Amino acid sequence: MDILHSLIGRLLPFEWAQYAFMKNALIAVLLVTPIFGMLGTMVVNNRMAFYSEALGHSALTGIGIGVILGLSNPLISMVAFAVLLAIAISFVKSSSTASTDTTIGVFSAIAVSLGIVILSRGGNFNRYASFLIGDLLSITPDEIVLLSIVFIAVIILWVFIFNKLVLVSVNPSLAHSRGVNVRLYETLFAVIMAVLVTISIQWVGLLIITSLLVLPPAAARNISGNIRRYTFISVTITMLSGLTGLVLSYYWGTATGATIVLISALLYFITLVSKPWFNE
Repeated sequence: MDILHSLIGRLLPFEWAQYAFMKNALIAVLLVTPIFGMLGTMVVNNRMAFYSEALGHSALTGIGIGVILGLSNPLISMVAFAVLLAIAISFVKSSSTASTDTTIGVFSAIAVSLGIVILSRGGNFNRYASFLIGDLLSITPDEIVLLSIVFIAVIILWVFIFNKLVLVSVNPSLAHSRGVNVRLYETLFAVIMAVLVTISIQWVGLLIITSLLVLPPAAARNISGNIRRYTFISVTITMLSGLTGLVLSYYWGTATGATIVLISALLYFITLVSKPWFNE
């Protein structure tokens, strides 16, 4: 980590880049934004924005379970509960006649309500309010190592399952006819989403994490003609939003996650206005 900090200090001779907490945040942004950009394309294609929000809400119950179990760090219980919720939603969605939005809404309501009930016992909910907003500048070297592991794992999985995920998202019937286990790949994607969203919530914030998953891919979709270009532009916009938002939040003294989302929103409207030129 010291080597990376030294390298950042030499390559970026700016005031903000001389502080250890900003260097840690910069490394975290470079690790997490490409993953958000990639997974977000599938979220937008499959109309899963509500689903990612449900996973975010599950973090409250995960924290509550961690409190009940006496865990000093509730991350394990958060990830475990989010993964179970993702699998449950995928199972019920494929087995029930109810619409997808209804199924996700039911689980989301249960997750957020149960979490608030557990955490509000004794009036202690304010202790966990930081998860609502997030604090990227508080990330530690150990957490960066965890992000690095997640980053490598997601990239490896993405290389092997990308084509099948695209086929499943575009035409599940065709995927099934070609021997692709649709439910398996849908569940696998749901689990990856659950892990990423849950781990990132403490730095991005529960209230805005869905926006970070949706806005950059939505912006990329405005100016993309094929899936590979769509993914590349989505990753580029997410990284640009992350880096710009991080620097601006330092100078403005604002919440980093929310600033990043506002930059993403600005880029979305720019691409929306520019869309006719790219479609000519």
